[in-house]
Amino acid sequence: MHGYSADKQAYLTRLRRIEGQVRGLQRMVEDDAYCIDVLTQVSAVTRALQAVALGLLEDHIGHCVADAISSGGPEAEEKVKEASAAIARLVKS
Repeated sequence: MHGYSADKQAYLTRLRRIEGQVRGLQRMVEDDAYCIDVLTQVSAVTRALQAVALGLLEDHIGHCVADAISSGGPEAEEKVKEASAAIARLVKS
């Protein structure tokens, strides 16, 4: 079971909402909307995706990493490295 399983429906709802926002962006570009308005919506979608990513990361650390650490062994170190790499990717984006 994945760390986000308990919140799966909430994540799906948020991702569907983001999908709708992206479709709205496509319509804005098709309709030649004002550049700043499009950029404002791009920023909103970006923040929404970042919020999903942070939630997933928190779930991963709270479930997958915590379980691996409590079990000990090499899997614990692997999970911590995975989480660190995920954080690095988020910081770069």
